[in-house]
Amino acid sequence: MYKLLGRQTSGNVQKVLFMLEELGAPYEREDYGRQFENTQTAEYKALNPTSKVPTLVDGDTVIWESNTILRYLAASGGEQLNGATPAQKTEVERWMDFLLAAVNPGYLAAFKGAKLTPEEQTAEYKEQVKDLVAQLKIIDGHLAGKDFLALGKLTIADIACAPILKRCIDFKIDRPSLPNLERWVAAIAARPAFKAATAAAPAKAAS
Repeated sequence: MYKLLGRQTSGNVQKVLFMLEELGAPYEREDYGRQFENTQTAEYKALNPTSKVPTLVDGDTVIWESNTILRYLAASGGEQLNGATPAQKTEVERWMDFLLAAVNPGYLAAFKGAKLTPEEQTAEYKEQVKDLVAQLKIIDGHLAGKDFLALGKLTIADIACAPILKRCIDFKIDRPSLPNLERWVAAIAARPAFKAATAAAPAKAAS
């Protein structure tokens, strides 16, 4: 049984929960995070030196960094959620890298600035949000006529991106309509596995 260490309200933990639920894999989740005062301990740092979440424990194997965890799970019984060839894998995994490199900086700015009044919004903040919108437009354009980010099926690209992109389109920021992205988010959010991963109350783990 997998052991997942991390709070369920974390977008990065939700990625892994989404994957585990889609696979029907047995797991148990334990609350870890700064608010629980347990990620700075020597015991946790021995598992994950970054003191962040999530951390996945699979027997003697310990994996951290959420996208790396998804790749591990895909290679450990979830092969259908990644490409079958090196070329296909690039189609999937480029969106995972795009999320971290291009979307994440603006996402974090918008997340942290969600409670700012207009007067409190700095020029730097506004520029970061503007860049976030630009990246969301790229994804929206890519999703025109598509139900999934890659290979015409659900993959770890969708699983990695969905919890974060759903938050992005829910932010109260100045942005145009993004119909393709909004349609994709709605469809992914309707999946039972996504609902379980993002539920306010922890879902019953697979057994």
